[in-house]
Amino acid sequence: MPINITMPALSPTMEEGNLAKWLVKEGDKIKSGDVIAEIETDKATMEVEAVDEGTVAKIVVPAGTEGVKVNALIAVIAADGEDVAAAASGAGAGAAPAPAAKEAPKAEAALAAAPAPASVSAPAAPTPAPAASASAANDGHRTFASPLARRLAKEAGIDVAAVSGSGPHGRVVKKDIEAAVSGGTAKAAPAAAPAAQSAAAAPAAPKGISDDAVLKLFEQGSYELVPHDGMRKTIAKRLQESKQTIPHFYVSVDCELDALLALRTQLNDSAPKSKDGVPAYKLSVNDMVIKALALALRDVPDANVSWTDSAMVKHKHADVGVAVSIPGGLITPIIRSAEQKTLSTISNEMKDYVKRAKERKLKPEEYQGGTTAVSNMGMMGVKNFAAVVNPPHATILAVGAGEQRVIVKKGEMVIANVMTVTLSTDHRAVDGALGAELLAAFKGYIENPMGMLV
Repeated sequence: MPINITMPALSPTMEEGNLAKWLVKEGDKIKSGDVIAEIETDKATMEVEAVDEGTVAKIVVPAGTEGVKVNALIAVIAADGEDVAAAASGAGAGAAPAPAAKEAPKAEAALAAAPAPASVSAPAAPTPAPAASASAANDGHRTFASPLARRLAKEAGIDVAAVSGSGPHGRVVKKDIEAAVSGGTAKAAPAAAPAAQSAAAAPAAPKGISDDAVLKLFEQGSYELVPHDGMRKTIAKRLQESKQTIPHFYVSVDCELDALLALRTQLNDSAPKSKDGVPAYKLSVNDMVIKALALALRDVPDANVSWTDSAMVKHKHADVGVAVSIPGGLITPIIRSAEQKTLSTISNEMKDYVKRAKERKLKPEEYQGGTTAVSNMGMMGVKNFAAVVNPPHATILAVGAGEQRVIVKKGEMVIANVMTVTLSTDHRAVDGALGAELLAAFKGYIENPMGMLV
């Protein structure tokens, strides 16, 4: 009996994913444990393993397909001894249908179908193919092109429909037009349509821009609509939910760093080295911030909580999420039970997480959950800022840059390395006095860092 391979649920909240790549092809023999495909979620790229032996009879969903629903059929495997052709012909029996591959981003489709701005009048005429993002090729297919590519094609007298696109989903981009001009391979553009028809092809104005303004921008080729990917949509949804449903309040404090910097140097200099001279660890200020926050939550357990409508969730360990910037957004891998781990362990875990986060190789359990978070923009030169609480957390610590400042000690002005941190809290779970107590405990560990070693 054929074996149906369906889109797996890689996390409890996953509803759909993108089928990024097939690592097998039809006719390949596979065995249990073989990696057969890569699935992209909003945060990571995960591998799909075969659970049975057999032959790949049919690949139902092609590589590059977006928005494949969980449990939708993606491939069919013929079991050992089973006729492959018969298994392929019966593909999909009893399985949820898989969506067809998307031919173009939704934003481009919206551009192609957008009506003319209300401020532009057009004489009655047969509706032409939209000129802003697509034109009809001789075979009736729609050709997608960026506004800049379309403007360059117009100036060069080239028919965009005759140019082969190298952009996403076959979209014609600037370099395709330049190649067509230099190679002399493109057809001449058809006669210009009336101005009213060009106006009718302009995209609807993005929110906040008037129709007249967007028409002018369109004519100048001054902007391009970039569809949101899954990560950006998730970030937008969660942060909007946070600011709308969580009553934030903020507490800031300055921390002197001189003792911490001196201890870090001492610990790094004493790190054991391998035969190749590579140190076993290299601590950063951020590693010590993670440890200090975890210990502060251990010391102030009433702040290590999450809000629910029916009860306060008090966590037994400080699981610290750390914001990591990656292309297209950010992700927060979590140092579990950070209060119990050594600085060297935290440092090495973070280096591994950052590397795999940028490759989108983190597992869901490595970035989901947690009890608090750290967002450090100090390395970017930011002096201070306030972060947005990431539910179900009740706190997040925003860390600014350490810098030399003039401070007063015993009535005298001295220079010290100082860092400003701001604690954002969910006021439903952490009141002002409790937030101040937590921040005071954190400051104590930063300014007396030997306490992090015991």
